[in-house]
Amino acid sequence: MPANDVNVVLVPGAWADGSSWSKVIGPLRAAGVGKVVAAPLPLTSLADDVAAVERVLERLDGPVVLAGHAYAGAVIAEIRDAKVASLVYIAALAPDEGETVADVLTRDEPHPKAPEFKPDTHGLVWLPAEAFPEAFAPNASSDEVTVLAAVQRPINIACVGVPVGRPLWRDRPTWVLIAEQDRMINPRTQRFTAGRMDARVRTRPVDHTPLVTSPQDVADIILDAAGDLKSS
Repeated sequence: MPANDVNVVLVPGAWADGSSWSKVIGPLRAAGVGKVVAAPLPLTSLADDVAAVERVLERLDGPVVLAGHAYAGAVIAEIRDAKVASLVYIAALAPDEGETVADVLTRDEPHPKAPEFKPDTHGLVWLPAEAFPEAFAPNASSDEVTVLAAVQRPINIACVGVPVGRPLWRDRPTWVLIAEQDRMINPRTQRFTAGRMDARVRTRPVDHTPLVTSPQDVADIILDAAGDLKSS
């Protein structure tokens, strides 16, 4: 059981908002963590997204487990707040220093049902409606897919083309949930990055969005990270 002074900040990935974590928040609070906050990302640039998380961290006292889904893996690794005690990657991208999100995303062959990422005239990438049941959350119910598609937040193409600095996972304990059924980020890519991160790895037969489709698996790995802080 984690100490109640350990906080958790949940960072959504591209095409999602904080509501994507709604099934995870309750189990975390019930298990006795301190505050649980979903950080709102503008998805306008990597720097803007990092700043948004930093503003959330400013409002918290005590150690923080910082959990990121998908694209947010790059965001959480750019944080420099000393309160961040450990990182959790949920089906997430983890570029190393000098790499971009796009570099990692395209490392391995895409799934046949993975969508093609085409920016509009504003530089924004939207997922087509069919991508949600086919790739983003194929294990979700039809009602869940409808909500995910309705609340999607487009990501600016600039977010994925910026080389990152020294990632925080080189300096903090890191946990990784590999999604074996992921159709957005190749599981081979997830295994490769988890290996070079020297992360504590948990592999599950889940899709790209287990925070919706398998929330207990997500809560469990976050709680293990929080519990590890208590015992250290």
